[in-house]
Amino acid sequence: MASNPVDPLQTLQAALTVQANSKEQADILATLREALELQPAPITVLVGALVSFVVNAGDSLLKTWVIDLLHFAICRAPLSLEQRTQLASQTLDTLALLLDDPNPLIVKVVVSTLTTVYPLLFRLLCTNHSNPAAWNTLSTCKARILEWVWAPGVNNGVRFSAMKFLQRVILLQTRGISDPRLQNKNDPNISFCSPDHPFISVLKLEAEGQKLLEAAMSLLYTSQNTDLLTAMINSWANLTKLRPAVVPVILTALRSWSPETSAINGLSHSTVKSVEKAIRIFLIHLSRFQGNAHFVPQMQDILGQQGVRMDKASADEKRRKALIANGVPDSRKRPAPTSAEQPSDSKRAKLEADASSTSASFLATFDFTSLPAPLITDLIVANIEAFPENALTALVQTYLQSRGLPTSSSVPQPTQTKPIPTGPRNSTPDARVSTPPPVKEEPVDPLQMDIDQDELEYEPDKLNEELSGNDGSGRGGPDSIDVDSVIALLDDFKLPPPKELAEDERSALVRGSISRIWDSSEDLKSTGEALPPDSTWAGGNSPAEMWMLLIVRMVTRVVDAPPDLNADGGDDVVTNDFYDRQDRLRQTLCDYIMSDFPARVRLATTWMNEEWYNDRIQLEVNPDWRPNYDTWLNQIVASYQTLLDGKDRTFSRFLLDLPAVPEDVLGLLRELCVDATSPDRMQVGFVTLRGLVTQRPSMRADALTVLLELTTHPDKKIRGAAINTVKIWVPNAQPMDGMIREFALQMLRKLQLQVDTRANGGEDKTAKEDENMEDGQLPPEDLVQTPYLPERIELPAQQAHVLQHVELLFALCVKVPEFLDEIFSAYSHMDSTVQEAVQKLITALIRSLGSSHGKLLTLMRTCPPGAESLALRVLTIFTEHGRPSAQLVALVKGLINERDLDARFLIPIIAEMDKPDIIRHLPRIVSILNGEAEPKNLVRSVFSSIVTTPPQTFGSVTSNLPRVRQSELLTPAELMVLLHDAEKEIGLQSAKEAISVCFSMTDVYRSEILAVVMQQIVDEPVLPVLFLRTVIQAVTTYKSLVGFVSTTLLSRLITKKIWTNPRLWEGFIWCAKVIAPASFGALLQLPKDQLRELVDKQPSLKSGLRDFVTKKATNKARVSGFLDIFAESEEPAASQQPQSTPEVANATP
Repeated sequence: MASNPVDPLQTLQAALTVQANSKEQADILATLREALELQPAPITVLVGALVSFVVNAGDSLLKTWVIDLLHFAICRAPLSLEQRTQLASQTLDTLALLLDDPNPLIVKVVVSTLTTVYPLLFRLLCTNHSNPAAWNTLSTCKARILEWVWAPGVNNGVRFSAMKFLQRVILLQTRGISDPRLQNKNDPNISFCSPDHPFISVLKLEAEGQKLLEAAMSLLYTSQNTDLLTAMINSWANLTKLRPAVVPVILTALRSWSPETSAINGLSHSTVKSVEKAIRIFLIHLSRFQGNAHFVPQMQDILGQQGVRMDKASADEKRRKALIANGVPDSRKRPAPTSAEQPSDSKRAKLEADASSTSASFLATFDFTSLPAPLITDLIVANIEAFPENALTALVQTYLQSRGLPTSSSVPQPTQTKPIPTGPRNSTPDARVSTPPPVKEEPVDPLQMDIDQDELEYEPDKLNEELSGNDGSGRGGPDSIDVDSVIALLDDFKLPPPKELAEDERSALVRGSISRIWDSSEDLKSTGEALPPDSTWAGGNSPAEMWMLLIVRMVTRVVDAPPDLNADGGDDVVTNDFYDRQDRLRQTLCDYIMSDFPARVRLATTWMNEEWYNDRIQLEVNPDWRPNYDTWLNQIVASYQTLLDGKDRTFSRFLLDLPAVPEDVLGLLRELCVDATSPDRMQVGFVTLRGLVTQRPSMRADALTVLLELTTHPDKKIRGAAINTVKIWVPNAQPMDGMIREFALQMLRKLQLQVDTRANGGEDKTAKEDENMEDGQLPPEDLVQTPYLPERIELPAQQAHVLQHVELLFALCVKVPEFLDEIFSAYSHMDSTVQEAVQKLITALIRSLGSSHGKLLTLMRTCPPGAESLALRVLTIFTEHGRPSAQLVALVKGLINERDLDARFLIPIIAEMDKPDIIRHLPRIVSILNGEAEPKNLVRSVFSSIVTTPPQTFGSVTSNLPRVRQSELLTPAELMVLLHDAEKEIGLQSAKEAISVCFSMTDVYRSEILAVVMQQIVDEPVLPVLFLRTVIQAVTTYKSLVGFVSTTLLSRLITKKIWTNPRLWEGFIWCAKVIAPASFGALLQLPKDQLRELVDKQPSLKSGLRDFVTKKATNKARVSGFLDIFAESEEPAASQQPQSTPEVANATP
């Protein structure tokens, strides 16, 4: 497949054009499927276009192929989470319609697909609050699929897929880890969803998940489909791994389960054994997790019971097979209902009796209190319904007899009824019986005895007589009591006044009452503490909290304010005494709560709510009432903040359940967040503020303001925690999203505002300044100020201060790419020091977005004037650790052609160009050389990337990276020649630096390469100005080139009349001096006038030339002529020796 790539669209078109349902179509679709599995990217396009055509269509090869491909794309393809979620959202309605497809194989695949779609869309809809229709469709599909788990007559394949869907629903609708930082994105659950979601009810989903779990447990007892039971048990492995809280429930159900107590009783031995094996494998697997170590004894106990049970069942099966082998008919087979088979019925009854006795003996040792109450109720009802009415009546009678209670069968018949004897029994023995048999007296239930009405009325009168002291001779009655006198006495009756207690005694009494009420309500207390930690029940919504209200209202509402508590102050002594007494009562309650705050947080919550409400009531009656809510809330907070633990959510839950949060408590939360020395305290602060934002709309603005201000904190750890807290609400959580965006943009405007105010004269804040404001800027007084930033950034700007302003905005750019427009627009209005800081700080953001980010590429193409340096920085970041993409290269080349950009834009992409483009753009890059080290290093890196390594260096270390084809690179000689030919375009000084850079690349520019360069240049019709400088530098670097220069190069220059170009002539003279005496042979080829000029400019050569002529020359006439030139006095010439030109003087490296 790799060698023959398949075009998906063309292949699909070919499949659609051939005959439907043919073998040819099947082969083409199979080939396309293989190609899409290797390259799954086009699946989203193909499936999205095809899936709508298969709805309500008949069975066909194409329909099955499309649905299988959709299942692969959503469930198994290596697509990103966003792509799979988008595909699931697009095809949800189609999948819902396909649930009604008549083909069970199609329905099975659709159910399997929806098993993955459900968590994908749940995760999406938790943050997207504007698509309730999708949730309604998903809920309808869920209800339809769950019905198939229990409905009769459902295809087994569909039922098994529905069971897997049930397991995924239970997993999603039970709580996982609530901390967003620890949540696994691959394990979506209701903890992902906010409690105030507009159309997803978290509480209903959680309750439904619990009911589904209980229903799945009941299948263990009520289902005869062993394959379904095995599939369900196998699914528990993943459930218990991700939801450890369900382990006790499953173990309890398995402890009480046995084949005899379930619906599979009576099935074949091999069928029952498959279920037993599934349970055994599951328990062994479960015991290997370290988190389940404390359940291992229970698992071993269950496995032990199961082992005994399975051994007995195996022995019974062997015994049965032996009997069959001996000709004994199988007693388990159901015989035909004939009269001749009465003996077998009796045998069956005996076997059933044995089985029931075995079951009863097992159940007698089982602790039913360990089972959940709903499960016990369901089991009882299911077992009662399993018995016919006659059998159930018989069991009731048997139970009554075993307890010695009268039964309906033992009630005497009317003919046998004898009156209950009231006198002594007749002791005369019967004449017919010599020895009467002993009579066993059965206990009689007094509630079932027939009591005469007279006897019932007599007892109270008799009791009254006995209490009144009568001897019983007369009958007393109500008339014997004087009712009027008793009522008269009660009219004047008054309770004695309560005993006056000292203050210490009162406090002790209240403290004792509180402790007694709390400690004596163990049942209600345990019920209350069993509520989930994030429950919002308070104020008596559950029975467990009624006693809390009793305690709290004893403190807050029992005592009325004194009447003298008025606006004039009243009696100060009475007022102070009243408040002191109430404070002591509240202090007692406060001390009791703070002694174990985590266990008594509900009591504290109820107390604070009552105090808040009581303050409102009292202030309506008396405006001078001193509020208690703020005072005691601050005391609780101040007392507990020293004991905070990051893993304890008690404090956060307490503050979230309060009716109001004062400003000083918000200040305390801010202090917790900025306590970098204590991670636990920081965590509590941020978690509480986040909860106030999401769950308390009235506190949202204040809490979010604190969090936003903390995003500008100088400490990186605190600032990062605040940014991570607020960015989860962008872009879908309103109204938080808009507030966060506005704050981030205002922080950016604070950076660009400084330049504008300085341009307008600093302090001159007039209408002229407002006119110069850019779009989106605010005047200084309208910008948001935070306690951690100065009103204006100080210049020159420090990088740390700039980071405080922009880090939040940079973090949001990943989710909201439109912010990049704001950054580029504001960049041109910043001070240069701020711009330098932004260029450094933006590196991490650009790397995270990547070079294929559409918004970034658009901004680089259309960057506003003044932001070119930022665009260049982005380009540099893209290419500093890898090759630029073809898209990026094309973009920059287009920019270079359209706009007059800095040559530095070419540096990152020059190696990706073809040779003509390199030759055209290279001089522009070289022109940036200015004598500084940084440009020189950039040019050296460019040379290394565009020059091929000479053949002799193959296999050796080189700095050249093979970025493009070798044929598209320049040879070293071509580069050097190009630098000389373009010296005017580049500039002589920059060209000299570039040539020196080449000489520094000694692994590339060796002597043979330089010889080729000099040979090519000397053959040019017009010699470059820097040519002789390069020759001098070459012979100075490589002495081996002296022979080539002296014998070949100088001679060629003489033939080209080098003296006609004054600057080149000066270089020639200097070169001759450098390589002397090797140059003497070539110098003698000069005309006499030029030779005389040369020795006049370089008198030091005269003596050497004279000796050379004397020793080498054979023609005496020529020697005489040369000696005339060289024999002149050297002293005047020495005094008139000219200075070398700057180009020649700087020839040596």
